[in-house]
Amino acid sequence: MKHSASLFYSFLLLVLDFFALVTAFSLAYIIRVKLDDRPLLEPITAKGYIGVVAILLVFWLIIYALLGLYRASVYENRFKEFAMLLMGSFIGILFLVGAEYALNRAIFPARLVTVYGFVFAFLLTLLFRTVARGVRRLMFAYGKGVANVLLIGATDITGELARQLSNPKLGYRVVGVVGDRRTTYAKIDPEIQFKNFEEAADHLSGKDVHTIVQTELFADTYRNDEILAYAQEHHIAYRFVPGNSRLFTGSIEVNLFEGIPTVAVHQTALVGWGRVIKRLFDIFAVIILIILTSPIMLFIWLSLTLFGGGSAVYKQTRMSRFHTKIGLYKFRTHSHTYNGLTPEEAFTKMGKPELIKDYRGNGDYLDNDPRVSRIGGFLRKASLDELPQLFNVLKGDLSLVGPRPLIPQEMDLFKKKNLILSVKPGITGLAVISGRKNIPFEERRKLDMYYVQNWSFWMDLVILSKTAVQVVERALKGSSD
Repeated sequence: MKHSASLFYSFLLLVLDFFALVTAFSLAYIIRVKLDDRPLLEPITAKGYIGVVAILLVFWLIIYALLGLYRASVYENRFKEFAMLLMGSFIGILFLVGAEYALNRAIFPARLVTVYGFVFAFLLTLLFRTVARGVRRLMFAYGKGVANVLLIGATDITGELARQLSNPKLGYRVVGVVGDRRTTYAKIDPEIQFKNFEEAADHLSGKDVHTIVQTELFADTYRNDEILAYAQEHHIAYRFVPGNSRLFTGSIEVNLFEGIPTVAVHQTALVGWGRVIKRLFDIFAVIILIILTSPIMLFIWLSLTLFGGGSAVYKQTRMSRFHTKIGLYKFRTHSHTYNGLTPEEAFTKMGKPELIKDYRGNGDYLDNDPRVSRIGGFLRKASLDELPQLFNVLKGDLSLVGPRPLIPQEMDLFKKKNLILSVKPGITGLAVISGRKNIPFEERRKLDMYYVQNWSFWMDLVILSKTAVQVVERALKGSSD
């Protein structure tokens, strides 16, 4: 629309990326050819090298563009930008190596030039984009490149949006709020509050409005058409917030249903090819994990079998996708005496029935659970008791990432269990990396709900990386206790 700051920023990133890539491969050439005395594969001059590489780097930028690195949804998400840059740099270096074979001529004077080029390309593009992000936010603070927003609707969401957009780092300025209930906007400057759209349009006629956000659709369709027509006539970006926002969570598709435009709302974003990709990734990753952890699992199994008494592995009944009951494998952490007993039965048997209330009131958890053996305590701290669940993933009972698998009794406590059970549970998930047992039951389920409705492959990668860090930290802490 009229506001071109985002377009300019995208173009700036494109220029900075090209400069970063040229600098990266120039440094790679200098380090390997000029500063390294070892013999070269091909005696390529600096001028000939840079000339060919600079042309090929245009295709590298196309790869970046195809990955979405010049879209706001990517460059405004720091982790997604990091991941896409890493992936784009890897694909880019493969392209350059492939181009050398396809052209049947030497491009790189030595193999290490490609290695140095890949590393420098990723680091320099990340650095330049970080600097650009900082400069952009500084410009926002001085009112440069800021988008003017008009909010329309007498809803609580209007006031919430107005407060959120007041953050100068976001690059927005609320120039008007239209609503009949002015008490909703008590903390908003009354100078920008208007009773109706006509009043706002008259007052803002001399100002640039870049975006209109309508937070409620009026019963009178003429009023809605008037706002949309105004936006189109003045080339203003237009958005609306659906009255029932719950309908618009998960995966949304706009398509024709017997010739009529309809909006399809899925229970979860994990549909179609997303499910296929997630399952293929689970199989590939879990096979690698089983191979890597098999010596650890064998050692734990032998230790529990020889010194713990009884079976080393047991199954718990948990709920999976579409209300399917599964047998969840775990290494036994309880003393053999209490194995297979419910918490109530175990605490009563040991003569401590008062712990039942503490256990249930603390979200089915006790810091020093007397049922847990010494070996089991270490396994729990390091999360090693959950390693057999890798075989559940291989079977298809679980996914690596998903909502926490709950027993039927726990799941019955949650009103929206059908939504959570629309996807497979996972070994780890948002609730796990957000505090494990340190957050209330309801809060953990809200995190599960968020995951189900907003799933993305990148979210899975973030959760897995954070889980790996936490597991290592707990293992180190557990070994030192």
